[in-house]
Amino acid sequence: MKPRLLVMREIDHHFLDYLSNYFETDYQPSFSREQFLTSLESAQAILNYSIKIDEELIQHAPRLKLVSNISVGYDNFDIAAMKKAGIIGTHTPNVLNDCVVDLTFGLMLNTSRRISELASTIKRKKWTIKDDVNYYGLDVHHKKLGIIGLGRIGEELARRAKLGFSMDVSYYNRRKKSELENENILWKPLDQLLEESDFVVLLTPLTEETRNLMNASKFEKMKKTAIFINMSRGATVDEKALYNALKNHDIYAAASDVFVHEPINNDNPLLELDNFTATPHIGSATQETRNAMTKLAIENTIEVLINGKMQNVVPELQMLLK
Repeated sequence: MKPRLLVMREIDHHFLDYLSNYFETDYQPSFSREQFLTSLESAQAILNYSIKIDEELIQHAPRLKLVSNISVGYDNFDIAAMKKAGIIGTHTPNVLNDCVVDLTFGLMLNTSRRISELASTIKRKKWTIKDDVNYYGLDVHHKKLGIIGLGRIGEELARRAKLGFSMDVSYYNRRKKSELENENILWKPLDQLLEESDFVVLLTPLTEETRNLMNASKFEKMKKTAIFINMSRGATVDEKALYNALKNHDIYAAASDVFVHEPINNDNPLLELDNFTATPHIGSATQETRNAMTKLAIENTIEVLINGKMQNVVPELQMLLK
């Protein structure tokens, strides 16, 4: 008898056809809470994007063995509860790296050259002077880029910044990556990186250590001409502190693809600021990349649940397969 797989994300039908070779598939991209809990009772695996896998959910899933995230992040996993229940979790690293870096550069260019802000000016028919100094922005090329959290996405960002924009790149990580020294990508203490960088890009995962990592004291260390980009998780930034830094022009501009509350609250004061750009958590949101992520999540499900292999199991749960 095939294992029962609960698919909680809209995916292309050719993926569903492929899954049917291995699983009895329950496809519920739109579901009520009641339907979801009923389906959980017989599910051995879940193909998921961001649904919280916590103790309450696990209590309704007595047969659950695997949760396969269609994402690189897995802060929706209650690691302690999953470990206690013997539930393995997987994720989809690497296949979205280039896509996330594309958007990061888009936000760097958008904020520095004020693209969205000035495009709105034209649409509101406010362009009255041909060469208005009030429309000037800042250069990106030859500037100093500081990356907080240099994983694989950060490494790709660093290399493109050097090759494409001739930027001076430094990073802060818990672990120094000596192999990058030859590429002149240098580790710096966090405070020094903040003080010297023209662009600061945050790419850390969300942990208790990184929660509110960027707070008022960190923004105070940045240049008044600096731009801050958050591509990590919303809770890594104190949004009130960011608002104050932008409102008081302690930093030049900021952009974020992630927020503490998603979808973002309509009354979030950040949305009132001309020097703030918001995107709706679209770091990996292209057709090609989302298909690649879905394909990898399916492969992870097959390799772990059926073949018993250690494929993209999150580090904290790998002992469950050993």
